[in-house]
Amino acid sequence: MAEHKMTFEENMNRLEQIVNNLQSGDVPLEKALTEFQTGIQLSKEMQSTLENAEKTLTKMVDSSGEEVPFTRDKGYQDQNNDENGDLSF
Repeated sequence: MAEHKMTFEENMNRLEQIVNNLQSGDVPLEKALTEFQTGIQLSKEMQSTLENAEKTLTKMVDSSGEEVPFTRDKGYQDQNNDENGDLSF
């Protein structure tokens, strides 16, 4: 039988459960270490998912139908940065 691949949201819920369990302080040391390691693995998987989503969302299609990375021109960034380098909204 194929293994169920957890969704991002399911991983987030599991990670929240782990954090809550560890913060409660009522977890035996061995279980806390196992839960911590599971949380680290979930965090890595979720980071990878977010990076892949960002790569997908930052692509455009040019006039020939080819995918190209989306980049803002320098003038746009200069216009929207305040003196602290933060984007203004």
